[in-house]
Amino acid sequence: MILAAAQTLPHRNNISANLDDHCRFAELAADQGAQLILFPEMSLTGYERDQAEVMAFAEDDPALEPLRHLAVSKQITIIAGAPIRLDESFHIGAFILQPDYSVRIYTKQFLHEGEELFFQPSLVHNPQVRIARKKCGLAICADIDHAIHAERAAEAGNMVYLASLFFTPGGIPKAHRLLPAYAVGHKMQVLMANYCGTSWNLEAGGQSAFWNNNGKLVGALDSTIPGLLIVEEGERDWAVTKLSFEHF
Repeated sequence: MILAAAQTLPHRNNISANLDDHCRFAELAADQGAQLILFPEMSLTGYERDQAEVMAFAEDDPALEPLRHLAVSKQITIIAGAPIRLDESFHIGAFILQPDYSVRIYTKQFLHEGEELFFQPSLVHNPQVRIARKKCGLAICADIDHAIHAERAAEAGNMVYLASLFFTPGGIPKAHRLLPAYAVGHKMQVLMANYCGTSWNLEAGGQSAFWNNNGKLVGALDSTIPGLLIVEEGERDWAVTKLSFEHF
């Protein structure tokens, strides 16, 4: 199994540019053999929660077509974050674009304080992803603050916990404490993708990372530069490849 975390620098108010970046990241990851690439929270728009109504994606949004075709042509599962409108409600969600051209949606279950002004939490959309016969469960940002979320993921049989975040530098130590604890406690591998740069006038902390199911930090990116963290499962441990894109 080969997994990739994309550490992106979102373009404010420019979904088209963000989509282009997603395609380039996904293509590079697939060329490295990755079967899945995880992007940060609301990666397609940047974390612009007060713009949810304007920037939200529809459930079957035609703007996703380039990513859907790339998932098929490169045989890679792409998990891209976005504000999503479902019926009359807005959610912080993620599109799971799969190699068979299908699209599924995960919705954030636990909101940060203030997000409830723009979004609704939901337990309804919580699909599993299967990669190399392993079940993977998704979490978005504040989900990881609640131990019950990781516990439920493990009870559902997930062997990989995919954490899509927007954490500031001050929050990164907490993420790097909670996630390996979940790895150890539930015997899950944990892949984390976070922004770098600035979104919603807040600095992102980067340091996208991967922990094995013993809680060992296998690899992490730095705090400020966009890049890919690619991890490949071996017989005894995981191999790491890091690609940095300072001028991406």
